[in-house]
Amino acid sequence: MDPTLMRVWQLAAPLVEGEGMEIVDIDFRHEGSRGGRVLRLYLDKEGGPNMDDLSRVSRQLSELLDAQDTIDGAYTLEVSSPGINRPLKKPAHFARFVGKRIRVRTRDLIDGRRSFLGILGQVVEDSVILTQEGKCYQIPFSMIEKSNYEHDWSA
Repeated sequence: MDPTLMRVWQLAAPLVEGEGMEIVDIDFRHEGSRGGRVLRLYLDKEGGPNMDDLSRVSRQLSELLDAQDTIDGAYTLEVSSPGINRPLKKPAHFARFVGKRIRVRTRDLIDGRRSFLGILGQVVEDSVILTQEGKCYQIPFSMIEKSNYEHDWSA
């Protein structure tokens, strides 16, 4: 992880946890035609955060990052919910979605494929077990490039 993102995560985590939420992901990138930088934190909690939660954390975090002089130069801070198809980054994220449909993209091929969409059956020590079209795949965390929960709109 980028050192700036790691520092932001270290500073933000206690504040966010103190508000009863967790950091799902952080990203910092150039956006728009003028190349402005955007620091975006995705926060979640049981039942989902509301606008008051996100606004409160945004104000506190902005003050903290400015006081610590964490980021050089101008940037825009955005604090939001990860959305319905939230990313899954840590083993604990996956554990909350056992029995649900997830999408996983791997860095390397597993049984001739890199893209999986199926039911998360189990989270074991170093991997997840996903069932797709009747076949089980054990996918090591170290091989996961990107993954997210896939909401079942028919349910």
